[in-house]
Amino acid sequence: MREELADLYVESSRARPGEEYQGREAFLRRLTRDTRRAGFALLIGEDTAFAGCAYGFPVPREGTWWRGFDGPLPRSVEQLTASGHVFAITEIVVHPHTGDHDLARRLQQRLLADHHASLGATLVNQTDTAAFDAFRSWGWQDIGAIRRPTDQAVHRPSEPVALRALVLPFGPRTAARPDGLAHENRTQRPD
Repeated sequence: MREELADLYVESSRARPGEEYQGREAFLRRLTRDTRRAGFALLIGEDTAFAGCAYGFPVPREGTWWRGFDGPLPRSVEQLTASGHVFAITEIVVHPHTGDHDLARRLQQRLLADHHASLGATLVNQTDTAAFDAFRSWGWQDIGAIRRPTDQAVHRPSEPVALRALVLPFGPRTAARPDGLAHENRTQRPD
């Protein structure tokens, strides 16, 4: 399925002509890296062909996902990470010609629910305003900036890139917790 997923990525990307190959190779490197992570999960939406996919993995409890965070990490995010209830969505790809305009949101919601997450996490390149705006429209909250090396360079270290850290709480929003960031019993992992 790697090649079909890479084709979907290229068809869905906004790459300029001539950049498709580089984008495809970078996507395949990210996919290969993430498939090796503990708890990796992939969902695919289909009609007559692949219409979209979303994948990710549980955020490690020791908090390495948040390395490079600018300033103090919100306490509730730190606690949920330590409790093992944060799931990182590292890629969402939807074909631009799919008739299902809600597919991306449904894929991410299902992925998070299937993994009993109290909190979804993702990183968006600060310059990718279209992706940032899409995540915000789906209810994701911007909690700050992270600086990380890019995965563009294969054999040499790269300069850190500024990313926005976004979270999607699954907890109820109350007067005491208007952001919904709290451990949610319904997301407790089965023993």
